Amino acid sequence: MLIDILGAKCVGIEAVPVTVEVDIAHGIGIHLVGLADVAVKESLLRTVTALQSLGFRIPGKKIVINLAPADVRKNGSGYDLPIAVGILAASEQKHFPGLDKYLIMGELGLDGSVREVQGALPFADLAAGMGISGCIIPLRSALEATECNDLSIFGVETLTDVIRILEEQEDCSDLLVWNTRLYRKLSRNAQRVRKPSGQDVMDFSEIIGQEGAKRGVEIAAAGGHNLIMVGPPGSGKSSLAKAMAGILPPMTTEEAIVTSKIYSVAGMKSSQIGLIRTRPFRAPHYSASLPAIIGGGAGADIRPGEVTLAENGILFLDEYGQMPKSVLEALRGPMEDRKVTISRLRSKLEYPASFMLVAASNPCPCGYYGEGDRCRCTPGQRLNYLSKLSGPVMDRIDIQLWLHPVDTVKLVGRRKGEPSEVVAQRVLKARMLQKQRFADDGIFTNAEMNNRLLEKHCQLNDECRKVMELLISRLGLSARAYSRILKVARTIADLEISRDIKPEYLREAASYRFLDRLNLETFG
Repeated sequence: MLIDILGAKCVGIEAVPVTVEVDIAHGIGIHLVGLADVAVKESLLRTVTALQSLGFRIPGKKIVINLAPADVRKNGSGYDLPIAVGILAASEQKHFPGLDKYLIMGELGLDGSVREVQGALPFADLAAGMGISGCIIPLRSALEATECNDLSIFGVETLTDVIRILEEQEDCSDLLVWNTRLYRKLSRNAQRVRKPSGQDVMDFSEIIGQEGAKRGVEIAAAGGHNLIMVGPPGSGKSSLAKAMAGILPPMTTEEAIVTSKIYSVAGMKSSQIGLIRTRPFRAPHYSASLPAIIGGGAGADIRPGEVTLAENGILFLDEYGQMPKSVLEALRGPMEDRKVTISRLRSKLEYPASFMLVAASNPCPCGYYGEGDRCRCTPGQRLNYLSKLSGPVMDRIDIQLWLHPVDTVKLVGRRKGEPSEVVAQRVLKARMLQKQRFADDGIFTNAEMNNRLLEKHCQLNDECRKVMELLISRLGLSARAYSRILKVARTIADLEISRDIKPEYLREAASYRFLDRLNLETFG
C-alpha cells in the first residue's frame, strides 16, 4: 500500500515541499532512497525503535521509503515523524483520514517523544502557500509560527498526539499551539519583560560628551547607513554602538518575517513566541573566521553567517583594524548587494544580508595617534594599520567619525544629554517617511537606494549642484562616495522633515567622510 506524506526542506530561508512516499510489498528489509544524508538514514533506527516502544509492530515485509524529489539532497532529522506516520498508514495499523491536510515534520525520540526541528516558520509559510489546512510540528518549534493565524498549527510532544490529530476521531483543539500550557506560560512571561534579554542596551543620556558622534549615530540609525568610529581607547566607541541599538525603530512585519525565518533556519529562535520584533545586534569577536562572518558549511548544510544573522539590524565589528584583511574584503559584496551567495561544489545558496555595519577601530596599533605625543608607533606601523581603513570597503561606509577622549571636566560635571527615547522618536519619524517613500520599491531605508531611486528621490537644485561640484573637486570623491553623500543628505532632510535636500545637508553629509580626505602619508 502506497502512502504519501507532505514534508519540507529549507533552501536558504524558504521551504520547498518534500513528499515522503512509503510503500510496503512482498520482500524483506527497509530501504530508504531519495538522496538522504547520514542524519536521515539514521532516522530508520530511531523510527523503528520509537514505534516498537509504543506497541506498534514493524511489518516483516519490504518497506521502501522514498524522499521525493529524488535529485535534491535531504538533510536533518525532521523526516522521522513523516516516516513513522507513513509506516503506520501503509501497514494499515492505523487509518488516517486527515493525512493529506497537513505538513508533518519532527524528530522522534526512542520513547516516541517528538523533539524540535529547525525551519518551522518557513514550513508554515510553505503550507499557507500550498493551501493546505495546517502543520503538525514539535511544540517548541510551533511557537515560531503562532502568528500564522490562517493555519491550524498543531504543537505535538509525542507520536501519540500526531495519531490523535490524523485519526480525526476526537477534538484535538487542545493540541493547537495557542491552546497549549507552554504557550500561555511564555505569553505571560513576555508581557512582564519590557526589555529584550541578551542585549546590553545603553541609553544615550549615559554617554557624556561626544555630541558630534551622537549626531552621526542618529543619522546612521535614521537612514540605515553603515558607520565607522575611529578613536583611542576609552573614547566611547563601543558605548555608542550599544546605544545605537536602543534608538532603532521596531521592525515592520515584512522585516520581522525575514529575520525570523533566518533565525528559524539557523535553529537560533529558542522558545520565543511568534516573530522576532527586536532588531538583531550581532557583535562577533575580531578573530572570527571568514565562514563565521559570511556563512558556510559542508555539502548541503550551508549555515548563515553573521552578515545574515544581522539582517535588518546591526553588525558591530569592534577592533576593526585587528580583523583579517580577507574577512574585511569579503564584506564588500554583502554591503553593496544586500545579499550573500555561498557556493559549494554541489550546492549554491543565497541568504539576505541587509544589515547596518557599525565598525570601531583605533587609529594605530597603540591606539593614541592624534592625541598629542602619546603615540609610540612607527610611521610604517601606522600606515599598515590604517591601510585597512581605506579603499573599497571604506567607500561603502556612509558615515565616518573620528572620536577624541571626553574632556575630564565634562566627566566630572556629568551633564546628561538627550535620552534614547527622545532620539528614537526622531529616528522613527524619519523611518516612517522612508517607508512611505519606498512603499512600491521593496526597500525600507535610504541606504538601500539604487541609482534609479537616487535620481528620483535625491534631486538637486542649482545651488546644491554647485555645492556638490565644489565638494567633489576638493575631496576627490569617487562615484560611489558621491552617491553615499546623497543618501546621507536625504536622511538628514528626513530628520529635519524637509522635502528637499538643502546645501547645508550636503555639507554635513560630506563632513562625515574624513577618510576620503585623509592622506595616509600624514601618518608617517
